[in-house]
Amino acid sequence: MMTIDHIVTAHKKNVATAFDLSEKALAGVEKLVELNLQTAKTLLAETAEQTQAALSVKDMQDLVALHNAMLQPMGEKIASYSRHVYDIASALSAEFAKVAEAQAAEAQKQFVSALDSAVKNAPQGTEPAVAAMKTAVSTAAAAMESVQKAVKQATELAEANLKAVATTAANATKPPRAAKA
Repeated sequence: MMTIDHIVTAHKKNVATAFDLSEKALAGVEKLVELNLQTAKTLLAETAEQTQAALSVKDMQDLVALHNAMLQPMGEKIASYSRHVYDIASALSAEFAKVAEAQAAEAQKQFVSALDSAVKNAPQGTEPAVAAMKTAVSTAAAAMESVQKAVKQATELAEANLKAVATTAANATKPPRAAKA
C-alpha cells in the first residue's frame, strides 16, 4: 500500500531527476553555443583572409584559382560542423534515454511491488488474476526492451549513413586529380 512517505520519496526522486535532466540539457546547449562561437570566430578570420586575397587578385586566372581554393575546404568544414552538432545532440539524447530507461524500470518495479502488496490483502482466489497481471507487466517490459533495441540499431544505422554522406559531401568538394601521363 502506498503511504505518504512513499509518495514523498517518489516525488523527491522525480524532482531530482528533473533537475539532473535540466543540467544535462543546459550542458548540451552550452556545448552548442561554444561550437557556434568558435565557428563564427573562425569564419570571421577566414573571411578577412579571403577578402584580402581577393583584393590582391590581378587577373581572371588568379580569381578562378582563388575561388576554387576557397570552395574546396567549405564542404569539409560544413560536414565537420554538422558532425559536431550531431555528436552533441546524440550524446544528450543518449543521456535522456538512459534516464528514461531507469525511470521505466523503477516504475515497473514499484508497480510489481504494489501489486504484491495488494495481493497480500486480496481475497482468496485472486491469484490467477494477479499472475495474469504480472505476466502482462513482464510482456510489456520485454516489448519495451525490444523497441529500445530497435531504436538503438536505427540510431546506429543513421549515424553510419550520416558519416557516409558527410564523407561523400567532403569528397565532392575536392578538385579532381589530374590524370598522369
